[in-house]
Parts: sequence; C-alpha cells; structure tokens
Amino acid sequence: MGLLPHGFLLRLLLLLLLGQGTTQAHAFPGENTLEEQLRLEVRAFQNFQFLCNPKKSGSSMPSKSVHSLRPSDIKFVAAIGDVETRPDSGTANAEKHPWTGTRPRQACMGVVTVLSDIVRHFNPSVLRPVCAPGKRVVPHSGAEDLWIQAKELVKSMQENQQLDFQNDWKLINVFFTNANQCYLCLSTQQERHVTRGMDKLTRTLDYLLQEVPKAFVNLVDLSEVVGVSPWHLGTQLSPTAEPCTCSGDTSKLSKFVAQWSYQESWERLLATSKYNEQESFTVVFQPFFYETALSPLSREWPLQDATTLALNLWNSMMEPTGQKDEPFRANEKRLTKCPSQENPYLFTYRNSNYLPRFTKLQEKPEVGDGPEIRCPDKDPSNTVPTSVHRLKVADIKVIGALGDSLTAANGAGSRPGNVLDVLTQYRGLSWSIGGDGNLSTVITLTNILREFNPSLKGFSVGTGKENSPGAFLNQAVAGSVAGDLPVQARRLVDLMKNNTMNINFQEDWKIITMFIGGNDLCDFCNDPARYSPQNFTDNIRKALDILHAEVPRAFVNLVKVLEIIALRELYNEKKVNCPRLILRNLCPCVLTLPDNSTELAALVELNKKYQEGTHRLVESGRYDTREDFTVVVQPFFEKVDMPKTSEGLPDSSFFAPDCFHFSRKSHAQAASGLWNNMLEPVGQKTTQRDFQSKINITCPNENWPFLSTYKNSVQGHGSHLLCRDRAPSASLPTSVHALRPADIQVVAALGDSLTAGSGIGSKPGDLPDVTTQYRGLSYSSGGDGSLETVTTLPNILRKFNRYLTGYALGTGSANGTNAFLNQAVPGAKAEELASQVHTLVQRMKDDHRVNFHEDWKVITVQIGGSDLCDYCTDSNLYSAANFFGHLRNALDILHREVPRALVNLVDFMSPSVMRQVFLGSPDKCPVQQASILCNCVLTPRENSQELARLEVTARAYESSMRELVESGRYDTREDFSVVLQPFFYNISLPVLEDGRPDMSFFAPDCIHPSQKFHSQLSRALWVNMLEPLGRKTDTLDLTADVAISCPTQNEPFLRTLRNSNYTYPTKPAIENWGSDFLCVEWSTSSSVPTSVHELRPADIKVVAALGDSLTTAVGARPSNSSDLLVSWRGLSWSVGGDGVLETHTTLPNILKKFNPRIFGFSTGTQEETAGLNVAVEGARARDMPAQARDLVERMKNSPEINLEEDWKLITLFIGGNDLCHYCENPEAFSAGEYVRHIQQALDILYELPRAFVNVVQVMELASLHQGQGGKCDMPLAAQSNCTCFRRSQENTWEMQELKKVNWNFQSGISRFSYWHQYLEREDFTVVVQPFFQNTLVPLNERGGADLTFFSEDCSHFSERGHAEMAIALWNNMLEPVGHKTTSNNFTYSRTKLKCPSPESPYFHTLRNSCLPRDKAEAGPNVLSWAVPVAAGGGLVVGVGAVMAWRAVRRSQSENLSTSF
Repeated sequence: MGLLPHGFLLRLLLLLLLGQGTTQAHAFPGENTLEEQLRLEVRAFQNFQFLCNPKKSGSSMPSKSVHSLRPSDIKFVAAIGDVETRPDSGTANAEKHPWTGTRPRQACMGVVTVLSDIVRHFNPSVLRPVCAPGKRVVPHSGAEDLWIQAKELVKSMQENQQLDFQNDWKLINVFFTNANQCYLCLSTQQERHVTRGMDKLTRTLDYLLQEVPKAFVNLVDLSEVVGVSPWHLGTQLSPTAEPCTCSGDTSKLSKFVAQWSYQESWERLLATSKYNEQESFTVVFQPFFYETALSPLSREWPLQDATTLALNLWNSMMEPTGQKDEPFRANEKRLTKCPSQENPYLFTYRNSNYLPRFTKLQEKPEVGDGPEIRCPDKDPSNTVPTSVHRLKVADIKVIGALGDSLTAANGAGSRPGNVLDVLTQYRGLSWSIGGDGNLSTVITLTNILREFNPSLKGFSVGTGKENSPGAFLNQAVAGSVAGDLPVQARRLVDLMKNNTMNINFQEDWKIITMFIGGNDLCDFCNDPARYSPQNFTDNIRKALDILHAEVPRAFVNLVKVLEIIALRELYNEKKVNCPRLILRNLCPCVLTLPDNSTELAALVELNKKYQEGTHRLVESGRYDTREDFTVVVQPFFEKVDMPKTSEGLPDSSFFAPDCFHFSRKSHAQAASGLWNNMLEPVGQKTTQRDFQSKINITCPNENWPFLSTYKNSVQGHGSHLLCRDRAPSASLPTSVHALRPADIQVVAALGDSLTAGSGIGSKPGDLPDVTTQYRGLSYSSGGDGSLETVTTLPNILRKFNRYLTGYALGTGSANGTNAFLNQAVPGAKAEELASQVHTLVQRMKDDHRVNFHEDWKVITVQIGGSDLCDYCTDSNLYSAANFFGHLRNALDILHREVPRALVNLVDFMSPSVMRQVFLGSPDKCPVQQASILCNCVLTPRENSQELARLEVTARAYESSMRELVESGRYDTREDFSVVLQPFFYNISLPVLEDGRPDMSFFAPDCIHPSQKFHSQLSRALWVNMLEPLGRKTDTLDLTADVAISCPTQNEPFLRTLRNSNYTYPTKPAIENWGSDFLCVEWSTSSSVPTSVHELRPADIKVVAALGDSLTTAVGARPSNSSDLLVSWRGLSWSVGGDGVLETHTTLPNILKKFNPRIFGFSTGTQEETAGLNVAVEGARARDMPAQARDLVERMKNSPEINLEEDWKLITLFIGGNDLCHYCENPEAFSAGEYVRHIQQALDILYELPRAFVNVVQVMELASLHQGQGGKCDMPLAAQSNCTCFRRSQENTWEMQELKKVNWNFQSGISRFSYWHQYLEREDFTVVVQPFFQNTLVPLNERGGADLTFFSEDCSHFSERGHAEMAIALWNNMLEPVGHKTTSNNFTYSRTKLKCPSPESPYFHTLRNSCLPRDKAEAGPNVLSWAVPVAAGGGLVVGVGAVMAWRAVRRSQSENLSTSF
C-alpha cells in the first residue's frame, strides 16, 4: 500500500466538522454527502503506491521560474470548473432537478485533495486545497461560469492569511469539456473547434495571467468522458449541444488519429500563446483519452473514483509536453510517477523543448529510379496452361488482394510528419496490388507483373477505400482481422464475376494475395478466445475455401503474418519522433507489455502459432485437389529486423507518419520480397526480409520458368507431403504410445557407414569420394535442404515440427559439429554400438538445444553390415550370439538412460543384394578392391559353403533382432519403446533393360547407397513408422513411387506394439534343446595328426568324462516316480550321446557332425550304456585318481579303441562337493589338496597317447547361496548334507572364507594349461576351460532366476542346462588360451555354437594360441582373470545360488543328501 500523509485524515476531519469556506457540504436527495465522498477518496488513495523519494526532487531554494518548478515548491492546490454539472438548460428544466451545486464540488474536491496530498510528500506545508464554487445561473455559459469561478478563486487566495499570494507557487487546475464531439472531427473543422474553445477560455486564462503571480495552470480537458459517462462532466464551453457533421470514417484508426490531432492542436496553440512567455506563469494542456471504449453496461465510470482521475492527472504532469502518450485507464491501479533527478520539475512547453510537429510539413521524398527487369523470357506460355503448376508469370491476367490497412496502404504516400494523412488509403502504392505509375517509379507486384503482361487487370490505383472506383480488386479493409476475410473473399469473387472489368472469369489466370494478422496480434490480449491461433487459422480457411470452391485458374499467395515484435523497438526509442498515443492505441497488446514478461513471451509464441497454423493449413494439401488452383505460403515476413539509421536508431522513414503502417519504401521492399518468394521453390523460400537491402527483382529460371507451387517445387530427390493434420498433441504426451509426428523434437541415429552417409553425394566414378560422410543426406538423420529437395526422415518430421533438432548437416565425421546427433561411424560393428550410445546420450544431455528429460526423441539404429563383411575372418567373434549380445547391450543403455524415446531398429542390407550389385556390373564396380571393401560378402564363390554359411548367419542376425524386440524387454516403460522397422528385409533391385543393376542407386563403390537410394529408404522408414505392427511393409522396391503416407484422424500416432493392438506371435513351444549346426569347415585333417596342437574336431574318435553327478546328469529330466532322481547319462553335457545335435545339445553330438563314428559317449540311463562316462554321483576331487585309473583301463580293454592311433577328448569337472564339505575339514578339502588330487588324475591320464584333456573350472558356489524365489526358495544352507552353506550366512566371516576357497580352487587348476610336464609330449595336452569362472544365474523375463535350467531338486542341471554347458565348453575349446570366455551365457539360442574357421581350424592349446613367450612361460599369474561381477543388471551368482531344495515330502527331505 502506498504512503499516506499523517495529516490527511486530520484535515478531512476538520473540513467535515468546521464546514467552512469553499468546502462546506450540502446534502441533496439520493446523493452521498461530502463527508461520505471524501471517505471514499481516502480509501481509494490508500490503494495506490507512492514510492517517490522527496529528497531526490526537492530543493532548498524555491524556484524563481515556472519552468524549473519542483513539486516541493508548490504551496497551494486549487481548481475551477466543475468535474460534474447539472443538465444543460437547453435540454432540461432546471426546476425539475433540485440540484444544490454540491455534487460537482464533491468530485472536484476529491481530485484536488488527492493532488494536494501527493504534493504534501514533497512539501509538508502545503495548504488546504480549494475548489471554487462559482455563481452558476441558468443563462450563463460554461465559459462565463469559469470566469466567475476564477474571480472567486483569486479572491479566496488573496484573503487566505496562510498563503503568501505574491510569492507562493500555486497549482491551479481548470476543468472543461466540449458540449459535443466535434472536437474529434479531423482537418479544418477540428482546428476551428480548438480555436473556438481557446477563444472561450481566453477570458478566464487572461484573468489568471493578469491577477495570479507564480502559477502553474493545468488546462484539463475531460471531453472524452462526455461520450461514455452518464455524468455531464466538466464545465461545458457552450451552454447547448452543438451539431457535428464529422466525416463518415469511424474506424479505430480514425478515432485514434483524431484524438492525437486534437491533442496536438491544443499543444501547438498553447505553446505559442502568451501564456507561456513569462517566468512566473504557464498553462499546460493535460489531455484525457481512453485506451479502450467503456462498455455502457459496465457502469464502471471513471470519475466515480476521483482518486483515479487525480493520479492520472499527476502522472500526465510528470510527462514532457508533446509526449503525453499514455491514455487514461479508468479501472487500472497504477503507481504514481515521480520526478527524476534529470528532470525534477513540472513539465512546461519550454523545459520540454517542445516543437510543434507540423509547423512545416516536409516534402514528399524524391522517388528514385526503380529496378529495370532484364529477364530474357517475358513471354507467356505457347498455349494457355491448364495447370497452375505450369504457370508462367506472363500468363497472369488478373490480380486481386485481401487484407487489412497494410494492403489498403494507409499512409503509404503521406509526407513525413503528416499524421492526419495516414487515414488516406494509397491503394495505388500497395505492395501486393497497387498499380500507380510503373516499375521505374512505383515498385509493386502489379508493376512487376506488368513488365511481363502489360494488359494485367484488377490492380488498384489512386486513393480511396475498398468501395472506391480505383480500388478494383483490392478488397482489403483497414482495421480488418482474420475474421473479416470471408466477407472480403465473397466480395472479391462477386467483383471478378461482374463483367464490368472485362475479366474472363473462367479462362483468365488470376493471382490473389492474402495478408492478415497484424490487428489480431495487436488485440489478442483484449479477447484471447476470439484471436486464438485456432480461430485465426479457421478464419483464413473459410476465406480460402470460398476461393477454392468458386474461383477457377487461381494462384493464391498466403503471406505469413509478420513478426510484429520488432515494432516495440521503434515504439520504445524516444529519440525517434513518433505519435505514440496512436501507436499504443492501435497495438496495445504488443507495445504496452513489459520487457521479459510472461505476457510478452506468450505474444511471441502466439505470433509463431499464427505462422505455424498458416503453414499447416496450406501444406495439408487441402487446396491442391484441383489442377487449376493452389495456395502457396510466402514466408518472407516470418522474421523481420527493424531497419536502422546510420546512428543505429530505428529508421522511421520506412514507416508512415503514424510509425505503424508502411511507407512507400517498405511497400517496395514487401513487393520485392513477395515476388522473389513466388519464384523460390517451396522449402527454399526466403523467410527473413532485410528492409535495408537493395531491391532485387529476380527473373524466372530459364529452365523452370513457372511460379513455384508445392507440387512443382519437388526437385531431384525431394518429396511432397500432403498431410492435412500436422498438429502436435493438445498437450505434450507422457506415453510413447500416444506420440504424434509433430510431438517429436529430437532426431538421432546410430550405426555404420550407411547411416554416416558414406558416398551418398559422390559423383559417378569418383571412388575416393566414397569416404566422404554426407551426413546431411543420410536417410535417417540428414537435414540438408528441405523435403522438396532432399528426402530424409528429419525433413519429413520438420514438416510437422519446424523446430525439430538433432539432425546432421553437410559432411564430416561423427565428432564434427555438423554430425550433431548422428553418431554413426563408418565400419562400425555391433560391438562398438554401445560406445556410440554413450556418446549420443552425453551429447543430448550437454546440448542446450535438447531438453533431455522433456523432449521426445526418435533414434534410428541400423547395424550389422560391417559385421557380415568381416564374418569369415572370425566366425566366432561375429557370431549371431555375439551380435545379439552387443545389440542388446546398446539398447539396454538407451532403455536405461534415455527418457521419452522411440527407437527404430532397422535391418541391414542383405549380403545377396550387395553381391548382386557388385558382381553384376564388373565394368562399373571396383572388383579388384572387393576384398578390401567387403571381403566376406563379395569374394566367396557362388554356391560355395562359405556363401551359404554367410546367408545363414545373416538370417540369424535378423532373427536375433526380432527375438530381442519381441522379448518385451523394452516395453517396460511408458515413455520408451523399440520398434523393428522391417522395410529393408527384402529389397527389389532396379534392373536396366540389359538385365544389369541400375547403378544410379549406388555410390561409386557399388556398395553404399546413393542419394536416390537414401530417398527411398527415408520414405520406406517413414511409411513403416506409421504402419501398425503386424502389417508393416517388409519389402522395398527401389523403383516404386513410394508415397509419403500421413497420420489419420483415427490413427494419428507413430505405431508401437501397444497402439497397434498387436500381440507378437506366440513362440512355439521349445520341443527340445538342440542346436542348429552352421559350420562348413568340418573336414578331417588330410592325415591323422601327430600333434595335439593341430587337432581338428573331425579328428576326435573317442570321448570320455570324469566327475560327479553334474556329469552323470542327475535329474536332467523330470522323474516319474518318488524315488531319487535318475542319472540321464545320455544327456550329459560333456559325454552324452542321445539323439542328434538338432534335438540334444551335447559335446559328443556336436562332434558327431564332424565324425559320425565317434565312440565313448553315454546313452540312456543304465550303467551298461554309460560308455566312457566314469563320473560317480557324490564324487569329490579325492576320487578323481580312481576315476582316471578306471577310465584308462576301460580304454585299454576296449576293442573299439585303437589306443595308440585314436585321438581322445576327455573332460574332467569336479569340486562342488568339496566346497560343500570344506568347513568340516578345511585341511582335507583345502585348495592345495583339491589341486593335488586333480594333478594325480591328470598324471594317470598322461599315460594315454593322443589325448586332449579339458579341465573345467569349478562353479562359483560360494558367491551367493540363496535361490531367487519360486519353487526353489529354500537357501542352499538348508540342504541337509551341505553343512558349510547351512552354517554360513551372507557377509559373515565364514561365507567370505568359502568365497576365498572357491576362488582358490579355480586359480589352482588354472595353472594346468601351463604346466611343463603336460607340454613335453606332442600328443598330449591339458587345457583349462574357464566358462564357469564367473557364473551368471540365468534370468527369466521378470528378472528372477530362470529355473528351467535346473532339475527338480534345484541342485542339478536340467537338459536345458546341460545343453548350455555343452555350448559353453565347445566354444571355450575354440577360443585361444588367454582369451577364453570366463562366464556362461545362459540365454536360449539355437545358433550359439562357434565354428572352426579356415584361419583357425584347430582346438586351441597353449601353443597354437600364439601367446607371447613371456606370458606363456609365466602362466596364469600374469594372465588376468576376472573376479565375479554383475552383468547387465542381473545377479552374479554361482549355480549354487539357485540350488535350493524343491519342497518335497517331509519324509524324503529329512533323508535326502546333497551331492554332485
């Protein structure tokens, strides 16, 4: 609340009690008493803030001149003239109104009391204010009454003993009104009225000048209120209402110009009068004009609150004369303005440096020479075109225009400073349709077109309104908003149909320009609903619909609403002479908002939405349904910079005298901008107009001389989008399943050279240029050009959201700034995808253009081609299983770290397609470089095993991608989804007439796609994104005309699993745990090898195994009885031989693919068919020597085995039972004893010739020992015979000791691969296989332990578990020593088996692993091996972590012991 002087209430009380002098109250029926009125004024004044610092504007010495008069100098405040009067004598009978004369003085007293109280802040000794009563008699005129009041006031002041009449400064307010509204009439009538008013006031002002020394007189005109208030306000200068015959222009512009002109007339008259020639006296005009008209129904009349009037008057006094621009706001509570240190005084004409604006009007600026058009082709088409898309400039015969005052050209020809002339509509100078003069003198679209067709019709000439004779087809109406366009369109159509203009309505080609929106923006804040973006667009649509339905052969320019915010710069620059009263009244919603306010930000956003709505309407294709009609958005006004003078100030010469409308210079610039836009292709149009640039009239392209439309602007590799609905969601969606194209704000891509854009833009034959990464042309992330010239996913999305970001531009590497969020790397393989993901995530987090948590992102991932190119070099490294794992790892990171993302997973190019193209054109393709470019795809012979293997692997890659997506792994969050886009699955290559591939679709290397190919990829990807799952196109015909499809009203979203209402096909029940055999290198050695280091799988003749119940396969299948679990030796991972590999994955069944006559494997469940499986349930390491001796004897005694010649593969796996009983006798079960027993067994096996011995490291039983719920929720410690785990709890000393022992067991036997005594013979080796070193519990889809890998007792492996162990063992055997996998990968896939390769056909031993000598000699102490780690959010646990007893009969559980 503002400050209130302490003496204010006391003075009011004294006034009320004493009732003396000029303020004595008189009551009259139905009205407030003076006391009540003043109480209201007190309360009203308390609502205002008074923040002035009196010390800053005060002075110790009183002023000697009225022109340096400070508020602190004022000693007395008074007023004459009623702020309200009784009805005129000529219009009412005074006797019928028992007025006592008190009410006018009540309002007057309220005003001067507040003024006096404001002054009291600066001068506490200010005297009690006075309102002169007057001696009104009915015959008196208002002017005479003012003179009478002046005499009474002078007398009162002279008699006031507290006032030093000669030396004290006085503030006197003279209130008056006009009896009619003629004061708002323009031209000479208005001037005459002001002069007459001054004449009537002269007697009063002369009297005050002559009698009152040291006076500052406010001449307060309250005429504006007469038209809206039910009171008769102010002393009227005429006793009766005067007739007024103003001109018929009642527009808003006319009213505001009249207000300004009226004020200017008074200012000019007073400034040059005798009342401002002295040092001790001045008269200053204080106007009151309303910002907006008051509604008669509102009953909120301003002068019911005299405090508001007083504060507006005070604030007006604080503004320099000539700059009193702020209108009177009746209902707005405003801060009281304060004197400044620079200007601490009350403003007079002299200290304001006031200069009359129009003492001498400037001459019209000289018209310079217009540009000369020297276009080589100015001829029309040979025949009148029937298509608007083949329309030449000279074919245009009729021109029309719709819009507001900028098209009506208000003030375009006005002389600088002649504000009144802004009301003149210079339609002949209008930028879009004016036809005055010719191009050399007046630059307009009409005059440009007449250079091509001199007989053009419809243009406007001269001045006048829309119905004037010279307006013709310029039907723009000053003050119009978008809602007025349909009426204008209707009138324009009727005029064209009217034959008086000699227009052939059906045959003549017409150009119609529509420009609207400035007034909508200016008034938006007064009626947001009426001027909403939706209504704005709808109204334009209605007008265009009329033209589209009724006008044949028409090209319609829809000019975007200009960026109106630039106008604030002109308004706010006080050094530029502008009539700000007019400006702020014409455009209050733009000019009166505070800088950096939320309201201003909302206006800027509204401006953009107007522009975007215009784009969406036209680009919907709504007006491209006829061949002879189109609408084209011309965006040259989208961004506008204020033109500046050489001093850096806004250049007002580009504006009419009101500083709002365009001057002739701007009309010329607008005409040039429109013309050039009309010739520029859609998507490449200029969106920013530099008004200060030299006007350039371009010529139509000789090769393409047509006006640019949406259809004919599609060039080269561009596309045309006809989608009508391009709007975003009403509010930003939180679900990826409700995501519209326009909601996408960020686009990104990951992959290899195809996504990086290698060679897209390379010229034919320029092979070295294929290394150039044309990222801006990349189908999934390029943003070069526009959709009309470059078809890419970002350019399609930009048609829905112009503010899309993330796309790449130009050329360069992934590290360059041009790449932005295209992080694809040429040559990248699946293994490197995770690194790209990390880089992408970091870039999105760091870049200010991306709101990482709020923006919706589309990320396209395509990988696999480079893996296939190198597959034959290491089939294990590039196996389908590894591809699956790497891809899963990358997608897991995206899923974990990136909010609000839709990920497109795209297939890679089929190897067969690459071969077909490359080998089908040997004369055009660099065949000699095939091994360098893509060796494993391009060099294998047709119908070779290598090629067959490659094709199978490619299909396995594709199956892995489908399996990964269909697993539901990435559908666990509402804001994230991965969708497989299968358009690349089957490609139909274009073929020339001679049967050879069309190489125009490929870069010079014949491998990478060209821009032509990328364009089709973009279209196909987009179509896939809109197709529901289950109905996605999985073929791509490169020659097909792939239309860019559109979201529909019923299906507006990018498609995901959920919004497609799709269920992935139910996976067929897995009938067995067999594996697919993909290996092609399965031949035996040319002769039986003598060295174990050259041992191929096919050379193995005998298999055998040692161990415990995990090798006898206890519980591999469910038991049909209540007896103890059965040993299914025929299913044992290391030695079982039941069935074949396709149904049962075991090591022998894998070996059978290489040698069907292998011997020694187990079958069935009986001892008689155990073969060379000598494992015994419950065995420990101490039992291994006995098993080894038993095995050697069996081999020696077997007639099926040639002991000396046959190569034998023996697998030893032991240790689980040793760990379970370690705590019972640590010495007996120590790591040292464990190693010693195994060494004894190996020494026995060393007796065998030609033997390859696998020693499998014991599992990690000690890391974790509790199951993961479900049917196996009993901890392993509860098992009756595993005493160590029963006694130990997690994180106890005992458990830590068990972990240490577990690790020591593994570490101890890891040395066997390096022991010299096993390296001395050429035909014997021991290789430690470490796949169980870090044991990972297999997880199900819910993240729990997948118990299908375990037997019913949860202590042994099921057949599925045995299959996984067999795969892991086999893959370990093919991996070099020192580089073997040290963890199990228990995920289901039939294609995980690795294969020997031509480069590495042998089982790996220490010697053939090619380890550096120092590392081989040093053994495993130098080689690093991993400690247990967590993998991908799963749990790192030993198999023992899930080995808890199943809930079985109590009687059985009491007697059942656990043993391996």
